[in-house]
Amino acid sequence: DLAVSLLGVGTAPFGSAAPSDTDDAIHGAFATLYGAGLRYFDTAPFYGTGLAEHRLGACLRRIDRRSVVISSKVGRLLQPTRDGVAPGASSGTYPFAVGYDYSYDGTLRSIEHSLQRLGTNALDVVLIHDVNRRWQGDLVEQRYAEAMAGAHRALSDLRAAGTIKAFGVGVNDWSILQRFAADGDFDCFMLAGRYTLLDHTALATFMPDCERRGISVLMAAPFNSGILATGARDGATFFYVEAEPGIKERTRRIEAVCARHGVALAAAAIQFPLHHPAVASVVTGMRSAGEAQANVAHCRAPIPANFWSELKAEGLVDPAAPTG
Repeated sequence: DLAVSLLGVGTAPFGSAAPSDTDDAIHGAFATLYGAGLRYFDTAPFYGTGLAEHRLGACLRRIDRRSVVISSKVGRLLQPTRDGVAPGASSGTYPFAVGYDYSYDGTLRSIEHSLQRLGTNALDVVLIHDVNRRWQGDLVEQRYAEAMAGAHRALSDLRAAGTIKAFGVGVNDWSILQRFAADGDFDCFMLAGRYTLLDHTALATFMPDCERRGISVLMAAPFNSGILATGARDGATFFYVEAEPGIKERTRRIEAVCARHGVALAAAAIQFPLHHPAVASVVTGMRSAGEAQANVAHCRAPIPANFWSELKAEGLVDPAAPTG
């Protein structure tokens, strides 16, 4: 019974301490998004070491909280630092150190802390955050076992009690999500950057498995950290590092098809995952009213069917990918 908007808002940028990312700018972006009908907002304690949740909470106090779906994450606990300064953090970031904790009690404490920062009495969706090799390294098996024995059990209890409405896992690795799906009872997964115009690796096995199990996919990072928003310009990023020549060339070819059909690259990037029946929402970060307006327009832009057909004919989109 839980519905999210097709375009979801990732609030990692709400945790930015950059001089241009003021509270007023964030509130302006939120007002634009809410006014356009967006009703799903995703956050996490990790974003700005609590700043993103705090800012989102300030925005929520200006609306009817019941009108939006909020997801946050567990697995990282914020601990106050002795000297009041977060290690290595830039000025303006909250004074917390970040530690991993996927235990039952740690999950409950994390949710309690998130509720305090958000200024709300409930989360709608809770995601177990970053149980993958990128973040856990050689401890990934230990963390996986901790998450299943602790966080999964805690969230199952909260869902059964009606305290939360749904729970899942959020990572950028579809293979470990498929493992979670087989071992637990999840409502949704947030997958970052692995079912996009440039990365179809999740299509063959993960997406059909989610569809078969009735697990909704929240597809985050549709721009692959930048290049599908900016195009293949100098310094364009793919998974947070400068894009390799092969990725840039593939993007240029996609841009050429976009130009022939009058389609914005960013619009194609946002809408491509939404064609898959397992995808409930495409979630992207937005930090300003201008970005909010642009992404809403891209989500609504008409894209002709022959655009997708040409991408497939050019070998730029997997022929098996749903596009209609």
